Amino acid sequence: MSGTNSERELIAEGPAVILVEPQLGENIGMVARAMANFGLAELRLVKPRDGWPSEKARAAASKADHVIDATKVFDTLEEAIADLNFVYATTARERYGFKPVRSPVTAAETLRAKFKAGEKTGVLFGRERWGLTNEEVALADEIVTFPVNPAFASLNIAQAVLLMSYEWMKTGLDDVAATPFLAVEQRPSTKEQVFGLFEHLEEALDSRGYFHPPAKKPKMVDNLRAVISRRGFTEQEISVFRGVIRSLDRFPRRWSKTTGRVEPPENDDEA
Repeated sequence: MSGTNSERELIAEGPAVILVEPQLGENIGMVARAMANFGLAELRLVKPRDGWPSEKARAAASKADHVIDATKVFDTLEEAIADLNFVYATTARERYGFKPVRSPVTAAETLRAKFKAGEKTGVLFGRERWGLTNEEVALADEIVTFPVNPAFASLNIAQAVLLMSYEWMKTGLDDVAATPFLAVEQRPSTKEQVFGLFEHLEEALDSRGYFHPPAKKPKMVDNLRAVISRRGFTEQEISVFRGVIRSLDRFPRRWSKTTGRVEPPENDDEA
């Protein structure tokens, strides 16, 4: 789904995303894309198997170049998180230990609160095939786990990052039910505009013999107006309807007493 718009302000903030020993450049690129979708920008890699930089990662990032260009590479996980104040470790597997386990919603709210307080935070994501080791999880402050199907709990890295990034962005919205980037302002129509639509449509239908027999015209007009006025139109919608009716007016029709229906023009000149 395309939605890139270089004219809008680029959101680039929040916790660092740390990938531990990622394998394929394509997976790293898809992670960068997921991060950019939801306003995250700081990507850190611990010993990427195929090295860095990676053209495959850049291609898979789908123009999330600001994430790719700023990516940092570390030799150890300890070095990758050394400057952070608080770290979550993501896992889908059951863990036994003393670390609190949070949902993505709670984790994102915690990260947002710490971000506002000026703390540096991060989220750890493990290897494609088997995630994080217990030793790596031990370096984090808390665990975040996703509510997935227990019989099929495997998430790829990009999916996990996408879910966490989405929850992060939600915590920054005033209304989480809103769609702020898709909203288009549309002014409600006035009653005068609706009446104009009625008259325009009635005239177009009348010229084509829609109201037949004539004795039923008042009732048919009432029904037609009732249908059109069931909801409030916007000015743009009124314009669409008027445009449709105008296009019909370019091709006149006649009521035929012989056939009892509307007939097309008899010749091309009449049309």
